Amino acid sequence: MKKTKKMILPLVSMLVMSILLSACGGGNNASSGENGSSGSGKVTLSFMHWRGEDSEAFNNTIDAFEKENPNIHVEMQTLPSDQYQSTVQSKISDGSTGDVFASFPGAQFQAFSKAGLFTDLTGSSFLSAYNPKLIEAGQKDGKQYAVPYQLVYNDPIYNVKLFEKYGLTPPKDWEGFLALCQKLKDNGIIPIAFAGADIGPGQFMNTMVMNNAPSDDIFTKVEAGEAKLTDEFWVKTLTQIKELNDKGYFQQDALGTKDPAAGALFIQEKAAMLASGSYQLAQNKQQNPNLEQKLLAPITVSADQAKYEGVHTTTFMLAVNSKSKHPEEAKKFLEFLSKPDVAGAYANQTGQNVTVNDVKYDTPELQVAGEWANKKTVFQPRFTILNGDNQKAVTNSIQAVLSGTSPEEAAQQAQAIIDQHIGK
Repeated sequence: MKKTKKMILPLVSMLVMSILLSACGGGNNASSGENGSSGSGKVTLSFMHWRGEDSEAFNNTIDAFEKENPNIHVEMQTLPSDQYQSTVQSKISDGSTGDVFASFPGAQFQAFSKAGLFTDLTGSSFLSAYNPKLIEAGQKDGKQYAVPYQLVYNDPIYNVKLFEKYGLTPPKDWEGFLALCQKLKDNGIIPIAFAGADIGPGQFMNTMVMNNAPSDDIFTKVEAGEAKLTDEFWVKTLTQIKELNDKGYFQQDALGTKDPAAGALFIQEKAAMLASGSYQLAQNKQQNPNLEQKLLAPITVSADQAKYEGVHTTTFMLAVNSKSKHPEEAKKFLEFLSKPDVAGAYANQTGQNVTVNDVKYDTPELQVAGEWANKKTVFQPRFTILNGDNQKAVTNSIQAVLSGTSPEEAAQQAQAIIDQHIGK
């Protein structure tokens, strides 16, 4: 009997030690508990967006947020912008990811709204930190569902030193713009670097159509069947884009040029203008510190007919997922991002102007974009197209004329797609 007891005691001792070790163990291998909470009670939020180039700035912001909120951990996931537009809805639809997520205005905002993915933010105290006019793109039916964080001017960028070298200033009419392009071409400079293979059509169309459009809601009317792309405003726009291409004012094979290659032509000062927007000012400067840049918009009409000087967009619309299991913590993160000092740090690190009031901009590039605050600009026309297929049809018509299709035929092909969606 004594021998049996001697054998049992060590076994019991080993069993107790095993239980204690398993309770204390795990360390870095401990998995998050149900609903994104760790065993310690810490909540994990998922933050999804498309601006991978802003990751360092956002990591700094997240570190500061977690110091103030030690029970909340934020994990960030980014996707390329084209992939984000096509796949993010399915990723965030069950609430397992994207507690806080970003949305493009226009078609994507409309699709998310229709899917019921937005938490109503109306009445949230942090909304007072924003310029009220600049967050209207995140509203629907009188409610605030998303908060546009970035203010972008979708106007071509130009090389100030090259313009000065050849005695050029931003023109105030179409004839002046053509003459400017010809002067640059005659001196061996590519007038416009154009990313025809990806972002170019969707960016350049905005300034090209802004003064041709008979009304600011023309694309809303097109989608409602009250106007057509075969009307004069769009055929004229396509004709003018074709004219720029036919006269050699874009680089060779503009239709086959992607954004990085077009940007490189401008950064290397082989092209005098880049058909993109203010969001690229900072990265251009980073790659060529000698660049001096400003913005201009082609005026496609006579000076006395021009309604607008350029285009603005309020985008990177931050929202709380309606399916989130941690809505209060998600709102707390959004509130933190809305603080002027936090938004200012983000702006100055990334080169992106923001919609938050009382932000101080430190860099020349941000100040260049800031100069446009007092100019007469229209909200980006492309983002007033609320159906994604319709938006693609419009930009595809630009690519069609670059490939040799007549403006009339390209407009007709795009209109045929829109006709399929009217009344659905």
